[in-house]
Amino acid sequence: MNYTHAAMIPLIGGMPIAAEKVFGKPPEFVLTYSGFTGNEIHYRNYRPDVPYFLLDKDNFDKDKFRADVVGSTCPCAGLSQLSGAASSDNPANQWLIESTRYMLEEYKPLVYWGENAPALAGKIGKGVRDKMYKMARDNGYTMTMYRTKSRLHNNVQVRERAFFFFWKGDKTPILGYYNNVGPRIEDLLRGIKSNFQTEVINKQIPSQNPYYRFVLEEIYGGITHKEFSNQHMSFHGTGNIDIQSFIESKGYTYDVVAEWMGKNGLENEVKKCMHKFAKLAAGKNIMRRGLMVPFNYIGAFVSHYPLMLTHPDEDRYLNYREAMTIMGLPDDFELLGGRKNVNHICQNVPVQTAMDMNTEIIAALNGEREWIDAGSVFQYNHTQKHEVFDSKNSQLDEFFN
Repeated sequence: MNYTHAAMIPLIGGMPIAAEKVFGKPPEFVLTYSGFTGNEIHYRNYRPDVPYFLLDKDNFDKDKFRADVVGSTCPCAGLSQLSGAASSDNPANQWLIESTRYMLEEYKPLVYWGENAPALAGKIGKGVRDKMYKMARDNGYTMTMYRTKSRLHNNVQVRERAFFFFWKGDKTPILGYYNNVGPRIEDLLRGIKSNFQTEVINKQIPSQNPYYRFVLEEIYGGITHKEFSNQHMSFHGTGNIDIQSFIESKGYTYDVVAEWMGKNGLENEVKKCMHKFAKLAAGKNIMRRGLMVPFNYIGAFVSHYPLMLTHPDEDRYLNYREAMTIMGLPDDFELLGGRKNVNHICQNVPVQTAMDMNTEIIAALNGEREWIDAGSVFQYNHTQKHEVFDSKNSQLDEFFN
């Protein structure tokens, strides 16, 4: 069947771009709120012909603009562990609740689905999840929670996320599982051919970073960035290299690093090193958000990653095209506004991950997945397990932690 799709709060646009690739056509419309227009200028620039409506300002005709499937990228700050204030009561969750209410109570597509922080599927998100589940049952929908990692969907990030699906009717499908490990981060970056938006985001030179200098000059006796990048595979054997963790893994303490900094004219770093040394000696932790050298795969591409992740060969940090490619955005996609908007790239669902979710939706609607008599189902892609639940099932906390 030839299904149609639309986007609700698309932000930079990873979700509708993925849906377009799977459905074979652009969305019927974009529906959002005025508070997100700044984040969505990039997608509007990319797809200017798609009708765009502000639910809190425009007169959106829900009977005229119809779609079978609506996908949403609601902000996840309310449930994100990175926010420092993750809870079901966080006011930022209002967008998740309100968009779900509008879609299930008023618009009523065949499928409404979206992405959020993994905490939505755990203890922290139980209050929000229960509200969503009640709205689903009150309006004739069932609910799926699907937790996965982008690394399993042909992406270089180990980025754990939760997806929710509301299915019109009384049954819930069992969605397929994926284990399509993506390319190595080095190979992805080396393979980018586009010459569009290749300006470097952070114009500092990695090899001039004080801690990286310590590694290149002191630990390795004066090698280049490229030489280090090609030989540091012994560090854990996986994942990108946080340069401070690398120094620590080689047995160096920060008082020793401070002494080297002082001898090499880096007086401003001496006090910082001694502060790190004192904190670690006292059994406390330190912030490690410095330079990172890519190897094998990376963590979630958020926060400092766009500014501090280096190219694997060239002595520079990432450019805009490389950052967008990590999230799966097309080669002709343009980030507007430069560095001040670079975090918009991170506030996104990797296109490859969202493509697999769209593929499952179509397969379910086409009867290619088993539908069971259940109000809701939890699925965990990493273990390829599922459990049927209702709002009183206390086993969920154990299942998703």
